[in-house]
Amino acid sequence: MKKSSYYQAKIAGTGMYLPEKILTNADLEKTLDTSDEWIQTRTGIQERRIAQKDEASSTLGANAAKNALNDAGLTPEDLDLIIVCTSTPDVLYPSTACFVQKIIGASRAAAYDISAVCSGFVFGLSIAEQFVKSGRYEHVMVIGAEVNSRIMDWTDRKTCVLFGDGAGAAILKRVESSEPSGILSTHIHSDGNHSDFLIVPGGIGREPVNNDAVDNKMYCLKMAGQSTFKMAVKRMSEVSVECLEYNGLTTEDVDVVVPHQANRRIIETVSQKLNVPLDKFFINIHKYGNTSAASIPIALHEARESGKIQQGNLSLLTVLGAGLTWGAAAIRW
Repeated sequence: MKKSSYYQAKIAGTGMYLPEKILTNADLEKTLDTSDEWIQTRTGIQERRIAQKDEASSTLGANAAKNALNDAGLTPEDLDLIIVCTSTPDVLYPSTACFVQKIIGASRAAAYDISAVCSGFVFGLSIAEQFVKSGRYEHVMVIGAEVNSRIMDWTDRKTCVLFGDGAGAAILKRVESSEPSGILSTHIHSDGNHSDFLIVPGGIGREPVNNDAVDNKMYCLKMAGQSTFKMAVKRMSEVSVECLEYNGLTTEDVDVVVPHQANRRIIETVSQKLNVPLDKFFINIHKYGNTSAASIPIALHEARESGKIQQGNLSLLTVLGAGLTWGAAAIRW
């Protein structure tokens, strides 16, 4: 392998996969004290996808990976590394990435998971970017895959209406640094002081699985909605500016913003904060809800497929997730 202190990391292909089952707001009206109007007004969500019993993060992720490989014109054996970003792994161990590797037949690739919840894909891009730009690897697959439906309290209308299942993937390819397109930079941050804003408190690290924890739904997601909303607007706006300034750019240079699809009102408020017109934001939350780490790669793929992202465009990714974690990335296509 040719060694170099610097290469460019270009996105060679993207893919997505969604379960067939659709759960609409009308469906939720039958079991919850809620309404389609209430959900849409507060979140912008109309429906979300729900994994079947025989589906898991690995199977959703593997299908997204296959689609990304097809888009890039690559084979599974071309992959050097697979990073799966998930907060709903198939099992505690081994990693979901190892299951994906087996399913798609990527026999040469190293594989591991990372956990940054909704920020996972941008954190994964940050890792992959370093491997590719250093010349260590030629092709790195980053997958965001979630089955959020498995950790929902379906009696809690504040949380269960927000989330859905799905997977998205992107392949980073090593190219010469002189090539004009590629990932310009990634920027990631964390603040554990706010870890209680979004949390699944049950686990095995502090205490073993027990009936009381199950009965008290400690293995379901808990969220401080208003606090998370405010922090999402603040951090997503700040890191977007940080990312652009690092590259000598301004918001006027941005062609497309691909934000985390957590809540339409968050996206609208970030748009106002950045003074970037809302029509520059790619929004698909109405179809899928919040798919956590899968949110941005699904949106990225759909933005490319729909023609929203064109060759030569500058796109900005921005996200906040549990941890708290947040990040941004600038990509020239």
